[in-house]
Amino acid sequence: MSEQVDQAGKTYSRFWFILTLLLGTFTMSISQSSLSTAYPTLMQNFGISADTVQWLTTGFMLVMCVSMPISPWMLNNLTFRQMFIGALALFDIGSLMILFTPASWGISGFWFMMIGRTMEAFAVGVLFPSYQTVLLEITPEDQRGTTMGVAGLVMGSALACGPIISGIVLKFFSWKSLFILFMVIITAVLLMSWAGLIRNVMPKRESSLDWLSVFLSLGLIGMMYVLNQIGKGKANWTFNGVLLLVSLIAIVAFCWRQFHLESPLLELRVLKTFNYDLAILLTGISYVALIVVTIIFPLYYQGVLKVSPFISGMSLVPGAVFLSILNPLTGKLADKLGFKLTLRIGMLMIIAGWVAGLFLINMQSLLGMIVCAMVIEGGNAFVMMPAVTLGANSLPDELVSHGTAVITTIRQVLGSTGVAVATMILTGLTAAGQRAGLSKLAASLHGYRAVFIVMIVIELIGLVLALILKDEKQGNSRN
Repeated sequence: MSEQVDQAGKTYSRFWFILTLLLGTFTMSISQSSLSTAYPTLMQNFGISADTVQWLTTGFMLVMCVSMPISPWMLNNLTFRQMFIGALALFDIGSLMILFTPASWGISGFWFMMIGRTMEAFAVGVLFPSYQTVLLEITPEDQRGTTMGVAGLVMGSALACGPIISGIVLKFFSWKSLFILFMVIITAVLLMSWAGLIRNVMPKRESSLDWLSVFLSLGLIGMMYVLNQIGKGKANWTFNGVLLLVSLIAIVAFCWRQFHLESPLLELRVLKTFNYDLAILLTGISYVALIVVTIIFPLYYQGVLKVSPFISGMSLVPGAVFLSILNPLTGKLADKLGFKLTLRIGMLMIIAGWVAGLFLINMQSLLGMIVCAMVIEGGNAFVMMPAVTLGANSLPDELVSHGTAVITTIRQVLGSTGVAVATMILTGLTAAGQRAGLSKLAASLHGYRAVFIVMIVIELIGLVLALILKDEKQGNSRN
């Protein structure tokens, strides 16, 4: 990666720029999925219930989702260096609040910790679409597949590595050690950025912030909250039904307003591009497969195979490593052979992994299920970031930031929906099987089989979408 010129006309190292950018984003991304292993300890320390402690992840997801649509405006109205350093600083402050929250405060301390967690989530939500936009901006179109393949290490590997890293850290240290680890790395990245490794590489396109659009975008939080409640049997469905209706009205109003503003908060006109729409659905469907694997497979390992949480977490390592190895390779494949072949290979791998898992469930083989997870996660490497690159290449340069924000937001919504539906199917059919007289094991296996069948159907839809892509080569993909 050779030297390039920033917006001030000064040269900078593209290698160190990308390394700093990905290191910061990777660390912040890990925090999204790393706390579930610490739930029992936090419940005991703060004297809180399981439903309460889950807000550390649920709240993070909600805030992250609503901050994503704001990222294009911030990217166009702030210098990228300001935005990146600001996000790192906000994440560090939030982590510091969590770190110094005394357990003696009980439930009050937990909600104080949630403020810090919210700050972390806002930083991650703003940065996630932005880092992809910046990488696409500084990379020639015929090399974007390779670069975004490397970026896929952040998106896919961080999600898979979160529970693994937290499991290892928590085996030897306290839960606060996780946040110390995050802070050490983020502070180092902050200093690297401040020293000049991060430059202003995006042109500013200043516009006023439409606060009504920001307010209406909160409908995403309501919708995501209701989706998160689907798998819970004790949910208040009257309240959730009203909240879902109000949230959907707000989201529809948000979309309508974006199409009628001269300078919208989020440019939804990108949805008029055929290949871009397919890219959204493909990256979302592959993300559903990835995130369901990281949730459902550990449940199977612990609930059916009766392994320890540590072994369950370590069983995710082979898939995460395989995903990490394949991501850069699939990017190069997309550059050389085009997106159709790359995406088709990925969807076929994902389908093959779920089908094999369906037949292996009853065999109760840990090794067999680990291999299935590896195939599914490997297939994800062929789909997620190549699809993002395909979508970006289908848009004019000035709309790329909006395009990546839309893709990232919808992917998050689809991923959360997938987890909610999979959890609802698993718990619902397991309970129904036990009521019908099945043993606990047989009922659980019935629930897991249903989840796998649903996932196969969803991924078959993704394969159909990959088959109807218009253009073979990325260089011809713009409309």
